[in-house]
Amino acid sequence: MRASIITVTPLQQNCSLLWCERSLEGVVVDPGGDLADILAAVDEQGVRLVKILLTHAHVDHVGGTAELARRLQLPIVGPQRDDQFWIDLLPRQCELFGLPPVSTFTPDQWLEDGDSVEFGEQRLEVIHCPGHTPGHVVFFHRQDRFAVVGDVLFRGSIGRTDFPRGDHASLLHSIRAKLFPLGDDVTFIPGHGPTSTFGRERRSNPFVRDEA
Repeated sequence: MRASIITVTPLQQNCSLLWCERSLEGVVVDPGGDLADILAAVDEQGVRLVKILLTHAHVDHVGGTAELARRLQLPIVGPQRDDQFWIDLLPRQCELFGLPPVSTFTPDQWLEDGDSVEFGEQRLEVIHCPGHTPGHVVFFHRQDRFAVVGDVLFRGSIGRTDFPRGDHASLLHSIRAKLFPLGDDVTFIPGHGPTSTFGRERRSNPFVRDEA
């Protein structure tokens, strides 16, 4: 599997383009906005998009979802259904963050812990990781030791939990009990900022390191 990061929106969100090298079928994860940039990256790689995947429903991650799905007739997959209220609040989110108005939507498929998503010859495991939002999910590619974690975990930090229905204890549990056991060698793309590995964060992240 191949992966590319497209940084979008004034909030500098990492939109991920993932694709199967053999079939060139691909998915876009968290198309928060700047669709022209996302589609330019798709064209540059010669990828045929087949799905939109969402880690959670904050506007910087889903703001371009409805428009992209309409343009390309793509199914929207994820997040977990407890984030429906965030989708319903998209107009208000845009006002709060000073972003252009976007349309609400209903995912074609909600995801649950243990589900999987396939494209081409690739398979992503779905891990429900509540805390930042109640319906947050992570996508894990076991063979390539790679994950897209949204706003659960960052290099040197963790997701905020001061938004409605955020839960700090749940977030820590998601990281320590669900992500770190996947292995120190797993590289991850966070929702913002540079990539890292679970091992690096387990050793040095002040919020979730072993000694914390």
